[in-house]
Amino acid sequence: MPSPRSLRRLLPALPILLCVLACGYAAYHLSNQAGIRALADNGERQLELHARAVQGEISTHTYLPSLLELEASVTRLLLIPTDYRRQRVNEYLEGLNSRSGSRAIYVMDTSGRVLAASNWRDADSFQGEDLSFRAYFQDAMQGRPGRFYGIGSTTGEAGYYLAHGLRNDGEIIGVAVVKIRLDTLEQRWERARLEAFVSDANGIIILSSDPARRLKAVRPLDDDQRARLAGSLQYHWTRLDELTPLAREPFGAGELLTLPAADANAPPIRYLAQTLPLVDPPWEFTLLSPLQDVQREAWRNGLLAAVAFALVAFLLIAWNERRKVVSTRLAAREALEEANSQLERKIADRTAHLRASNDLLRAQIRERRQAEETLRKAQDDLVQAGKLAVIGQMSTSIAHELNQPLAAVRTLAGNSVRFLQRGNLEVTASNLHTINSLIDHMGRITASLRAFARRSDDTGRAQLGKAVDAAIFLLHSRLETTPVTLVREVDDVPVGIDQTRLEQILVNLIVNALDAMAPQRDRRLWLHGETDGKRYCLTVRDNGPGVPPEARVHLFEPFFTTKPGEQGLGLGLTLSASLAAAAGGNLAVQHPTEGGTAFVLTLPLLDLPGNPADV
Repeated sequence: MPSPRSLRRLLPALPILLCVLACGYAAYHLSNQAGIRALADNGERQLELHARAVQGEISTHTYLPSLLELEASVTRLLLIPTDYRRQRVNEYLEGLNSRSGSRAIYVMDTSGRVLAASNWRDADSFQGEDLSFRAYFQDAMQGRPGRFYGIGSTTGEAGYYLAHGLRNDGEIIGVAVVKIRLDTLEQRWERARLEAFVSDANGIIILSSDPARRLKAVRPLDDDQRARLAGSLQYHWTRLDELTPLAREPFGAGELLTLPAADANAPPIRYLAQTLPLVDPPWEFTLLSPLQDVQREAWRNGLLAAVAFALVAFLLIAWNERRKVVSTRLAAREALEEANSQLERKIADRTAHLRASNDLLRAQIRERRQAEETLRKAQDDLVQAGKLAVIGQMSTSIAHELNQPLAAVRTLAGNSVRFLQRGNLEVTASNLHTINSLIDHMGRITASLRAFARRSDDTGRAQLGKAVDAAIFLLHSRLETTPVTLVREVDDVPVGIDQTRLEQILVNLIVNALDAMAPQRDRRLWLHGETDGKRYCLTVRDNGPGVPPEARVHLFEPFFTTKPGEQGLGLGLTLSASLAAAAGGNLAVQHPTEGGTAFVLTLPLLDLPGNPADV
């Protein structure tokens, strides 16, 4: 028994041994995974190449059955079969089969009996056989291309059948069938040392580089499926055993399969199975890539990594022991110098980092100030553009308002001249006073328009009642042409926003309400205000049809409008919300249950001397 002292000496070596084993296992695992991935990448290329080869082998013969429809002797034989015509067709099919390289070509009548065949000279000729039970004959008689893989009932030889219904005057009078052999593909796979197989729609392996896997099922078959396949004689009398893997593990787009070896005494073989579906015919091509070489290389790499780690660990331990012996006296001084050097480096790095951070912060501040200035300028331009757009819409109404006083001034001036000539000074003076009043009225109209059109001075103070009066005055002609019942419950309080910007918001909201109520007769518009702490809420509500649910989420998006045609640019609500937000408030929308739409404008109250906040 080892002594306790010996065990204590071995304890430090135990972690190193565990690290060596862990390093070897990690290298083995990584190498194995990398090898399998590389094998999978190479397998994908081979999979595509060989799958195309299978489809190409079939596609080279797909034209042959329909070609017989152009041969007059075949048509005549199907219409009126005679020995002379049968002999001519037999010779023609024999030559066509020799030139095309197919296994056999034959012609069947509508009852499924073979009238002529290319192998008419052979003892196992198809001529006279009744093949009406074959699926390809039944498909061709229904006008569909016949595609069928099976084992011949006459020769017992596997092949792929291509069938085509032969027509005369639009009526199917027979079926042409071409049988091709695909065993050349298996020979190519064997020469290339490729392990692969092709399974059909029934899950039966019909082509395989390993003959032992041929005609085995890749998935379980129930009793009904086995009975149906046995009745069709597609695989003759084969038992159709299952190809059952010993182990199955998914890996990426493929699987890791463990299959028994051909030799019963040999250990099972692990494969990387990759499958690619074929388009025509509906088969699946499966490539099996053995993993013996990958695992052998992984074991070698794991062993090398473990040995390398053990050697490095041994060298590090030896170097560490020698360093302890040599540097015992200098350890304290070197540690102090190193600590001082690290401290100086950290201070220098921290100083440079702080300097760079300060420079970056200053640059960001400059960029943000510039961006704010650009944004403010763009917002002012957008405000002015919105006001000019509103002025453009009101130009017709303003012209109408000015035309009426101008016509009255013209009439009164003419009358004043006549009364002056007659010496009636009293009537003349009355007409002149009336003219003066009309001119003052036109001046107020144009002054309001100029005040609304000029750029704001950013004073940040507005009287709510004055803004409501100005908005109603600007829309006076619109309110006359579109009669509306106006309910005004607004306090004349000072709020924190520019006067013209507040007027523009109110004009946009009232115009939107008038547009929404235009098609109806009963129009009602409510302007209701109330104080909420240090803020004032103004609600502009109409009794229109309201906003459709699907459009509510887009109301404040630029260039979105629910107005028909080109009546709006879709900027009014976006601009109004932006102006309210810039003033420290907000613009929200509500959809009352009784109908209509309500926009709530919230602005900060100004508690200035002589202007109390709560009115």
